[in-house]
Amino acid sequence: MPVLHNLRITLEMIKWEHSVFVLPFALCGAMLAANGLPNARVLVWIIVAMVAARSAAMAFNRLADAATDAANPRTQTRALPTGTLTPAFVATFVCVSCAVFVFAASQLNRLSLLLSPVALAVLLLYSYTKRFTRWSHLVLGFAMGMAPSAAWIAVRGSLDPRILLLTAAVTFWGGGFDVLYACQDYDFDRQSGLHSIPRYFGIGKSLWIARVFHMTMLLLLVSLIVVFGLGKLAIAGVVVVALLLAYEHSLVSPHDLSKLNAAFFTMNGVISVVFFMFVVGDLLLR
Repeated sequence: MPVLHNLRITLEMIKWEHSVFVLPFALCGAMLAANGLPNARVLVWIIVAMVAARSAAMAFNRLADAATDAANPRTQTRALPTGTLTPAFVATFVCVSCAVFVFAASQLNRLSLLLSPVALAVLLLYSYTKRFTRWSHLVLGFAMGMAPSAAWIAVRGSLDPRILLLTAAVTFWGGGFDVLYACQDYDFDRQSGLHSIPRYFGIGKSLWIARVFHMTMLLLLVSLIVVFGLGKLAIAGVVVVALLLAYEHSLVSPHDLSKLNAAFFTMNGVISVVFFMFVVGDLLLR
């Protein structure tokens, strides 16, 4: 069936399996809010909301950047530039994903539902920030960083300022690896007038900016452990995350970005899952 075929291509286009990047941090927020395992029903709707939100954001990004992707040699083979998918189909996918997200929020609590349009606005409008600010990487990071705070609200029905430490940590984590990823498009961004940290600072300095972002993330994670009174397992989790980040940065240099995809896709998925496992262990073994 054409619809199922197009849906499969869409899921490949948005790299649906990479929902693992942020989902573990969202689940950390839920478990911190519940001080252990949250209600199973709430957990299911948090996962549905997270997957739907990321799907909407990624598909909308591909739609908004279709013309840019067609001009960029690195992205010319994506589904929209090649005509494998039509803009109408992708737009429909975005609308359905947004509707699923709002419905999932409505199954959680009133505050989750009321804030769902705000979350969608941030997720979708990020795609346009690279047109006017070099700091779009941090906007993307914040779009990701909303996840643990949203999960906290889903469990508690209110927001505790302490969870904002995890939101900030994820913001700098996402911003850091997006700076790394943007180094691939340094020449294209300069030629096309798109804004990015690599375009303005060069690749060498941008790698250092990404390192500063990730060191900031580690400091925020340590602060999170302190304010929540977490124990040695959570501390060990931060140490492992630090080692993984160090390895990630060792894979790239100003003169060799050939391993960037490995750094971006593999290591960041591992980092989020590892931190989640250590926090879960700390909370459940108290």
